[in-house]
Amino acid sequence: MACKDDGWRSAYARKVVSPERAVRGIGRGNRVFIGSGCAEPQSLSEALAARGDELSDTRIVHLLTLGTAPYMDPKFTRGFRHNAFFIGANVREAVAEGRADFTPVFLSEVPALFRSGRVPIDVALVSVSPPDEHGYCSFGVSIDVIKAAVECARHVVAEVNVHMPRTLGDSFVHVDRLDLLVPSDTPILELAVPEPDDVSRRIGRNIADLIEDGATLQIGIGTIPDSVLSFLTDRRDLGVHTEMFSDGVVSLVERGVITGARKTLHRGKLVASFVMGTRRLFDFVDNNPMCEFHPTEYTNDPFRIAQNARMVAINSALEVDLTGQVCADSLGTYFYSGIGGQVDFVRGAARSEGGKPIIALPSTAKGGKRSRIVSTLEPGAGVVTSRGDVHYVATEWGVADLHGRTVRERALALIHIAHPDFREALLAEARRRKFVSATQVVSLSVGMPELEEYESEYVTPSGQRLRVRPIRPTDEEMMRDLFYSFSEKTIYYRFFHTMRSMPHEELQQYVLVDYAKEMALVALRRDGDTQRIVAVARYAIDPATMAAEVAFVIHDDMQRQGIGAHVFSELVRIGRRHGARTFEARVLADNAGMIRLFHKCAQGPVQSSLEAGEYHLRFTVTGQRQL
Repeated sequence: MACKDDGWRSAYARKVVSPERAVRGIGRGNRVFIGSGCAEPQSLSEALAARGDELSDTRIVHLLTLGTAPYMDPKFTRGFRHNAFFIGANVREAVAEGRADFTPVFLSEVPALFRSGRVPIDVALVSVSPPDEHGYCSFGVSIDVIKAAVECARHVVAEVNVHMPRTLGDSFVHVDRLDLLVPSDTPILELAVPEPDDVSRRIGRNIADLIEDGATLQIGIGTIPDSVLSFLTDRRDLGVHTEMFSDGVVSLVERGVITGARKTLHRGKLVASFVMGTRRLFDFVDNNPMCEFHPTEYTNDPFRIAQNARMVAINSALEVDLTGQVCADSLGTYFYSGIGGQVDFVRGAARSEGGKPIIALPSTAKGGKRSRIVSTLEPGAGVVTSRGDVHYVATEWGVADLHGRTVRERALALIHIAHPDFREALLAEARRRKFVSATQVVSLSVGMPELEEYESEYVTPSGQRLRVRPIRPTDEEMMRDLFYSFSEKTIYYRFFHTMRSMPHEELQQYVLVDYAKEMALVALRRDGDTQRIVAVARYAIDPATMAAEVAFVIHDDMQRQGIGAHVFSELVRIGRRHGARTFEARVLADNAGMIRLFHKCAQGPVQSSLEAGEYHLRFTVTGQRQL
């Protein structure tokens, strides 16, 4: 064993050179790969740029890097030309000016470009950890496409950085594979995320509502992912299978929220391809058996992603049109970023048992002057995720569930998660394009933060968990299904006459409320991947008397389970906040169940009078108005 150790150690010593000497072998016309993200080999990048005046048509390829990309200085146009697989801020201007190229490609397929020779690599410049006792260096915080590049390059130069963590998994390269070594004591690049603003927190809360115990997450870096994580502190046994993660994951591991105990692939492991964050994150992944790193052809393989049950994929977008097309790589004709792993994970999560692909974006851009929910994508904008792939879209105003929905349903759902300032214009455009009916109206109040206070949960005696929330215009189809599921008796008790149909024009009256002088609560039951309304309770306040007239209807199969009492109590609570002084109801004389419910939930004596077969019930609200 000693002889073997002496062998690689001797070879290591012979390969050590300065950064300047390491890049001397790069010639004119060579194709050079540079390591990604926080693992960019900084001294090698600078040494390469220093040769810009003497090189000619040297091609540089890489994913997003965090350094300054000095080789992209306009003065080196003859020396270097860059090909970006994902456009970062440091090369965006060069791409826009035509001094650099952009290759649209799924992140899972980049390694195959190297291996097939379609994108050949002459020299790979990478950063690695110091070798272990067996002569193996770790690629550290970025394995992504680096491992494939090293395996395919004719010549490999490694910056051996003492600050690079030793990450585990399929993340190692032996010193024998490295041609030249450059020792480094420079701290690796860090990327800190600013504190989330109110918009990011609201988006995070909306997404967190979709995440169940035992889910496996794909989550990236930024204020929205961090906000999502901050709302998951009460979850249990979450897992991680992602292309990358950041500091926010560390906190949930430390709190015992992320354990991977229920994962169906790599149980107990955080699986990733790279990480970006601060030293706290780097220390966490260093030699940590819980963290398992793999190249992107593994982590981003949609078929492998789908093996994770309850896979939740969260990805960002620049704009989404009313049919569900997602633009995530360009601002019109201006290339901004890239395809990355979005489609890989959207398709993988869609095929996962209980999986949920989610697209997240703020509702506006340019300081609130531009809507990111648009009638049509900006001319030249690229469709990264097609309308057939999209499932959930989340903004700070709510979540639109688009999968399997008609264009009419999609347009209405997306309009109601757009910023209220743009909803009328979007609806007008949807009417013009015949997406919705000419009589369709829109609510400007849906998604207001204060409506979150009116949400609750109720568990029936049989153990069914119901979510109770204010009604939305997008509930029209569920309300339609509820109506046609009623028995004739239930319809008669609710509407006081027999009804055979509930057309769109009438349904709109039931799903559109102003949430101040009117309120309607729906109780939702989840059946697999779908939700169904099983109860509706509403009131309308008379401004002259401040009396709130209430009405209820509960699905026949869900009656006598305490649902009516819960939603009635919630209505009273909300009504008091809006100044209701009394609650009243008209009930048919033979509707004994509703009469009992009203007496049970009344806060004080109930006054009643009988006229023409109808009881008029009334009670006065006690206590002070709660603001």
